[in-house]
Amino acid sequence: MHFLSITDLNKNEITEILQATKILKANLHQHHDRLKNKTLAMLFEKPSTRTRISFEVAMVQLGGYALNLHAGEIQLKRGEAISDTAKVLSRYVDGVMARVYEHETLIELSKNSTVPVINGLSDYEHPCQIISDLFTIYEQFPVDFPSKDRFCDGNREIKLAYIGDGNNVCNSLMLGCAMMGIKMAVAAPEGYEPKIKNKLINKIKITNDPVEAVKDADIVYTDVWVSMGSEEEAEERLNKFKKYQVNEKLLSGAKPECKIMHCLPAHRGMEITDVIDGANSIVWDQAENRLHAQKAVLLKLLV
Repeated sequence: MHFLSITDLNKNEITEILQATKILKANLHQHHDRLKNKTLAMLFEKPSTRTRISFEVAMVQLGGYALNLHAGEIQLKRGEAISDTAKVLSRYVDGVMARVYEHETLIELSKNSTVPVINGLSDYEHPCQIISDLFTIYEQFPVDFPSKDRFCDGNREIKLAYIGDGNNVCNSLMLGCAMMGIKMAVAAPEGYEPKIKNKLINKIKITNDPVEAVKDADIVYTDVWVSMGSEEEAEERLNKFKKYQVNEKLLSGAKPECKIMHCLPAHRGMEITDVIDGANSIVWDQAENRLHAQKAVLLKLLV
């Protein structure tokens, strides 16, 4: 199977991956042969810190090998079709993780690949990030998944507020929260609301008012205002997003112990202030969990 969208998994499969992530995190060096002799090709059109490192370290710790391929250093730069690249990679490796500009590139890769293709980020979704995010939420608000119909802390439903650009992370987060029963609200400037269309997200509140979105939130999540590929819009975006900064004033409308999440990299003083380093921040746990969650995804697809 391929993993291009969070919806390529069902709720039970996500639950299995979250449970596997918990085991892998608790037993960091006890699964060193699970991917012995397996090779993952990592194809990058965009720069990467957490995605590259988490997948590469995950493969090493599971006994496999990760091959780092920059698009500009292979024949794609000279015009080779992505379909031809996919067919050749399928003869060499056991899986492909690709971090690309356009989601269509992933679709073309998967159509021509006989090995699993994993979305390491596209302009439409970032499902590996959201698997890690769901696990991070699970750590903060423990859930007995098999016996519950919704993601809750005891009998209390969890609410997540996403503040900022309705981008790829927001798209996957909306789908993931809807699938796992997390109540969610999104606040974005007019014209920057999420564009994704899926019946799963019909109950998610989308507003232009960040104060309204964070009301009674257990978690406030944000991302950069200017994503890779949108640099030419930077000045316009910075003007329109000013009131969407996650700061102490905005957080005062959420629950007192509201947790703060950011998928990183963070631009301090823009989308978030130094609350990212505060007692309620779980950003660094969230970043660490990329490693453990990536292991669980790899074992699901490559074993």
